[in-house]
Amino acid sequence: MINEIDNYYFNQEEPNRSCLFALRNIILEQDVNITETMKWGMPCFCFRKKMFCYLWADKKTDEPYILMVEGKHLNHPELEAGKRSRMKIFRIDPNKDLPIKTIKLILNQALDLYRNGVLKA
Repeated sequence: MINEIDNYYFNQEEPNRSCLFALRNIILEQDVNITETMKWGMPCFCFRKKMFCYLWADKKTDEPYILMVEGKHLNHPELEAGKRSRMKIFRIDPNKDLPIKTIKLILNQALDLYRNGVLKA
């Protein structure tokens, strides 16, 4: 039986579906304390029950991105704040190879905020 989270991924059109499934796996493999849930209709990843990132697609371009909840604490040239004060996004081109090293770097910078006590987990 397919649950609500899996249903989200399966309902995406290619190439986003494959891209989002790959991003999901990359996120989940970064730490055993990461869990996945649904919040506001999108996959939400929590570290020790604290939301740390989401997967979503841009409304205009339909391209996926990783939304970093505590993006204001992260400093990476490819993260975009836009009009957000707290969160930043990392855009993904689903038609290109994933920048896995960059994705893992950004995810672990975010996780380290909790691991090192900068933010409460």
